[in-house]
Amino acid sequence: MYKRLLPLALATFAVGTDGFVIAGLLPSIADDLDVGIPAAGQLVTAFALTFAVAAPVLGWATSTMDRRTALLLALSVFVLGNAATALGTSYTAVMTARIITAAGAGIITSTSSSAAAAVTPPDKRGRALAFVLGGLTLSSAVGLPLGTLIGRGDWRVTLWAVAALGLVSALGVAVGLPRIALPATTFRARLAPLRERWVLDVLAVTVLALAGAYLLYTYIGAALEDVTDGSENVLTTVLLVYGLGVVGGNLLAGRLSDRFDPERVLLAGLAVTIVVLVAAEPAVQHLATTLVWAAVWGVCVGLPTVPQQHRLVAHAPSATPVLLGLNSSAVYIGVALGGALGGFAQRWVSPERLGVPAAGVTAVGLLLALASARRNAKRTATEPSPATT
Repeated sequence: MYKRLLPLALATFAVGTDGFVIAGLLPSIADDLDVGIPAAGQLVTAFALTFAVAAPVLGWATSTMDRRTALLLALSVFVLGNAATALGTSYTAVMTARIITAAGAGIITSTSSSAAAAVTPPDKRGRALAFVLGGLTLSSAVGLPLGTLIGRGDWRVTLWAVAALGLVSALGVAVGLPRIALPATTFRARLAPLRERWVLDVLAVTVLALAGAYLLYTYIGAALEDVTDGSENVLTTVLLVYGLGVVGGNLLAGRLSDRFDPERVLLAGLAVTIVVLVAAEPAVQHLATTLVWAAVWGVCVGLPTVPQQHRLVAHAPSATPVLLGLNSSAVYIGVALGGALGGFAQRWVSPERLGVPAAGVTAVGLLLALASARRNAKRTATEPSPATT
């Protein structure tokens, strides 16, 4: 199973690295393009916004294609976009290239996930989704520091490396992935799940779960300033432990979602996350406890995405590209919202105390997930059984 899924995981790893690594290269990019750091930072914003819009829109546009063709098309745009970024000699050219790259990246994650779900038996679907998404989570642990290290002398080298990853993934998809056609259905039927309150609830929970995580993570350097004493090496170590925890949580979620109801896995993960976030301030007083806390928090952050995707795939297989595209957008919206809320919250609390408002946002997500689960259970209980119809 995993051999067939490896090119898909490599594709999501390339997308994750591409999204994260620019932030670490901003000083070099700004200097080379003769712009300020804030202007260079808009390259990250433009990528994220384009990704959020492209994921559902292009997911719908390519939903009638077989998954291999759609993925090869997306990877081609992704590779060409990164090559154009590396070759860009002006701010406008690089900005345009980043938007093109994001358009390709916007459908790689959802298309990879839908392909993984389609070629995997239902009882192993959770592990398959976790393996493919593991590329995305692994990029947060090693993609950013590795890409930053590669591009220390010349930031363009990192973009060429990411383009190469995309090319290798495309070759693996072309050779190892069969043609995968989703169930035939009408255009109207494909969009029908978007009118369901349950689907909107699932997407809102994704937004809130990621917003809670990134409300603190966006400012983690400032939050850990006392325990790291300004040492970049210590901070990098803590973030690496956190990133490995995210990978572990992702893989754990896959196994749990295959054995138990994904909805229960989601609810349990959010509940534990709230406790971990509330404990953030006392836990980061010493390096040893900080490392333990970072690992546990990483596991919690890595848990929700797999059961969320699992639920959407099971709910409407024919609408999988659209739903997973929307869920990818929800992830990026949550990341952006978390950063904004974290900055706003610092009017009243210091960075090391951001765990409390982060827990509050996560708690709202948990309450919404619980309410949705109860409505779903009540609706199921009142539906007539096949024997009575």
